[in-house]
Amino acid sequence: MAPRAAFLSFRFGPTDGVSVVARTWMAALEHFGFDVVTVTGEEGSDRTVPGLGIVDPDAATESDPPDRAQLDKALSDAELVVVENLLTIPLNLPASRVTAQVLAGRPALVHHHDPPWHRERFAHITELPATDPAWRHAAVNGLLSRELAERGIEAVTIYNGFEIPDPVDRLAQREERELVRRAVGLPADSTVVAHPVRAIDRKNLPDAIALAEALDATYWLLGPAEEGYGPELERLIAKATCPVVHRPWPDPFGIYAAADHIAFPSTWEGFGNPPIEAALYRRPVTVGHYPVADELRAFGFSWFDPGDVDGVRRFLADPDSEAARSTLDRNEHIARTHFTVDRVRDQLADLLTDAGWMP
Repeated sequence: MAPRAAFLSFRFGPTDGVSVVARTWMAALEHFGFDVVTVTGEEGSDRTVPGLGIVDPDAATESDPPDRAQLDKALSDAELVVVENLLTIPLNLPASRVTAQVLAGRPALVHHHDPPWHRERFAHITELPATDPAWRHAAVNGLLSRELAERGIEAVTIYNGFEIPDPVDRLAQREERELVRRAVGLPADSTVVAHPVRAIDRKNLPDAIALAEALDATYWLLGPAEEGYGPELERLIAKATCPVVHRPWPDPFGIYAAADHIAFPSTWEGFGNPPIEAALYRRPVTVGHYPVADELRAFGFSWFDPGDVDGVRRFLADPDSEAARSTLDRNEHIARTHFTVDRVRDQLADLLTDAGWMP
């Protein structure tokens, strides 16, 4: 019988970065021979434990913790537990405490995305990230690995990895572009600035909308409003001077085929997947100067700064120019070299082998 690996988190949603990356790790462990199950606090997982889900961190009283015996039972047949952010960020502190107790002394790989000190409202919380001598730790960027080391937690850096898209001829891409635009209501002949994110404060929707306005483009927001951002989103849409489309699309090929330019002016990200996806799908992208973006820029990516509207305009006026093709070629090469699922798989194999956890 194959050894079982349980992936444990608050939730595994369809579009958030933690969930997207977790699925690449799940595929890697399945490739190694693990039987993978998911355990969260929300319906839709293989095993649901009430009390594990995200709660309002600003609530006057703490939520009820998950039942320790129930969580222990959900993980009882797992030789390895992979914890995605639940022992890192206090989106449900009682759940984090119970999880740390249940996993004490057990083989666990703790995957860190967003620590408390990266969010002003959580900076006072010092009991996370949790650690234990039996655990191994991985961080999504070098900045976080260094910060964890300063707090006595040794973590390997494993950058997010992406599937390499198949080569697509111009005709197939044009057909997909037309299909997606019709399906989501994007004008056929408009420049489209896509913003493939959830609508929350740190994604900096005002600057993304302003870019679309400056380019006389349609602004396409793909993700839902979360963290109480709905009223602010309604206000932004109401005052926008460009067309706004707020509709999801399920696959990257369709998103990047339909878009002319990608907006990603975030003020903070633990990683930020869209700029790497844009490179793989050969689309130009505007990227904010949050710290990890600058870490990724050091690989050699050529991304537009948020204030460089004229540069974006010149690029879109002649996307087949030698300069434009050279930029896209360079970005694609960097992404294919450093940010693939194969590289993630190799690093995970080394980590699991070193820990004695490889099947």
